[in-house]
Amino acid sequence: MASRQEEKEQRRRERLEAEEAQRASGARRRRLQLVFGIVLVVVLVGAGTALAVGLLGGGSSDSPSVPKGGADIPSQSVGDEKKAASAAGCTLKEKVPNEGAGHISKDFKASDYKQNPPTSGAHFPQWAQDGIYKPGETPPLGQLVHTLEHGRIDIQYKPGTPAATIAQLETLYDQMDGGHHLLLFENTTNMPAAIAATAWDNQLTCPAMNPKVFDAIRTFRESHIDQGPEIVP
Repeated sequence: MASRQEEKEQRRRERLEAEEAQRASGARRRRLQLVFGIVLVVVLVGAGTALAVGLLGGGSSDSPSVPKGGADIPSQSVGDEKKAASAAGCTLKEKVPNEGAGHISKDFKASDYKQNPPTSGAHFPQWAQDGIYKPGETPPLGQLVHTLEHGRIDIQYKPGTPAATIAQLETLYDQMDGGHHLLLFENTTNMPAAIAATAWDNQLTCPAMNPKVFDAIRTFRESHIDQGPEIVP
């Protein structure tokens, strides 16, 4: 028969085991609560982000998308320069008589050149940079003529051209090798054409804008880009 001391020791061990089990159970409960709290925070943050995107229209399948390159234009269908110009009703002048290439520091005007828009002639020592120029921001004429000497193609439109047409020309600009060695701007020489493209000793003039003009400009560029007497990167 167990002694009183042994019974006392047995009860103590049972009490310690019960307390240890209780502590372990509490620790498990706290860990579960912590995990649940983290999951809840993640869910709420995700829901908030989705709601914000939805409110801003970024995640809506009904939101209109703007295609890269701006306004839509027809794909190229004619690859021959002369055929493309004829189909568009444009006049193509190749090997226009050269008017010189001197550098003069002055304010050049359309009357300084025989062609409108100019294709060669004396020009300002500084040249205009490649790029798209908004209406009213056209570089000086003498700088534009200088770009032709460097093998650039100058694409230009008559003042008063509709914004939709300008947007289409900007799309065309971007599609032609990302605008490599191209300038697009509003004409300042009072040219009779609605749309024109010029290169050194070469000219394309179109009396009216129509879908076929895009191919006329594309093929003109392909034939005459980087053909000036001085090629500057």
